[in-house]
Amino acid sequence: MAKHGDTKKLAAVAAREHRHNKRILKLLSLIVAVAVAFVAGFAVRSQDQFLATLGFDIPGVQKTAQTADAKKTPYDSISARLSEVEDVLAKSDLDGYDLDEATKEVFKAFSGTSNDKYLEYLDPARYNSYVKDSSNGSYTGIGALFSDYNGRAVVSDVFSGSAAQAAGVQQGDVVVGIDGDTSHDWSVTETLNATSRDAGDTVVITWMRPSSADADKGEQFTTALTCSVYDEQNVTSALDGTVGYIKVRQLTQSTADLVSSALTDLGAQGATSYVLDLRDNPGGYLTQAVDVANLFLKTGVVVEVQTSSGTSTKSASGKTVTDAPLVVLVNGYTSGASEVLAAALQDNQRASVVGETTMGKGSVQVVHELSFGGAIRYTAGYYKSPLGHDIDGVGVIPDVSISASEGGTDPQLVLAVETALGAAMQ
Repeated sequence: MAKHGDTKKLAAVAAREHRHNKRILKLLSLIVAVAVAFVAGFAVRSQDQFLATLGFDIPGVQKTAQTADAKKTPYDSISARLSEVEDVLAKSDLDGYDLDEATKEVFKAFSGTSNDKYLEYLDPARYNSYVKDSSNGSYTGIGALFSDYNGRAVVSDVFSGSAAQAAGVQQGDVVVGIDGDTSHDWSVTETLNATSRDAGDTVVITWMRPSSADADKGEQFTTALTCSVYDEQNVTSALDGTVGYIKVRQLTQSTADLVSSALTDLGAQGATSYVLDLRDNPGGYLTQAVDVANLFLKTGVVVEVQTSSGTSTKSASGKTVTDAPLVVLVNGYTSGASEVLAAALQDNQRASVVGETTMGKGSVQVVHELSFGGAIRYTAGYYKSPLGHDIDGVGVIPDVSISASEGGTDPQLVLAVETALGAAMQ
């Protein structure tokens, strides 16, 4: 028969195991809650708020309805599968784990198996950096523009005389790490936030120079760059004979107004046709792509956006500035909303597109804040051309193809001007 002291020891051990199991149950319950919240981010049926941010008038949006998904079985649910694991561990497992690290690893494994190449989990610290407001009325940084391709920040243009140019940074280079942090892929937003510092501050960036846009590996090099204030004009224009030339670097909040003013000025100077240069343009606001298209289009669909709710369209407003012949100039770094603009003018037979096939970044990502901290970034919509052609992974194919290396000084621009001039003479 056990002694009284042994009985007390056994009771104490049992109590410790009970408390330990309760802790495990609590931790695993939180993990399951994480998974449920994660999955719930994809189950939201209404995309009205998302579409509103893209400039759609929700009450009047044309939508193609989709049938509801078939009811899923418990074995199709991540939360149900984790719940089963939870039950087993709660009964038998004696070891614990770090909840935050477990959360990261669960999401990392989830995103690694997803077909969404932009899907990622942002822990609270990274999310706070992601949403940091870095706008200050001027561009303070390293002197480069970035496109978001496969979730990575890729250099689309380098400013002349900038710190980036002096350090040998080239178009196509990929950001691998900033200030030694190489723990994740750096998106455009994170890169811009991390490099938007006071003039004179130094930022250390590790780059990868891939052999192709889709390559995962390449030569790496590190640069220490001094940030400066860059007052690069977003829209510039010039008259070449009777051809008005307009260069757009990005689709910012004022782009449509600036392009409208350039068209008016060039028309007053005698322009009878135009070249709209979207080369190296990483995109920006979809609303501005639509507004610029409206300067040239009287009627027709400008863009289709496919979401989980169906397909929504945005049509021309009819408030044009010119009906003169137009040529749109593009290349492999024309990306995002600038591809939407090129496709809108091409599909509506309003412009000839000259240059190289565009990047093919025809998707839009949103960041959804999670209740327990952090956020997920995922693809919420796909842009399609007015005729319903895919842009993502395909790009906009020019009517007249010419590479930048076909001899001469800017052969693409020369051909675009000649095409515009010829169209005006017809």
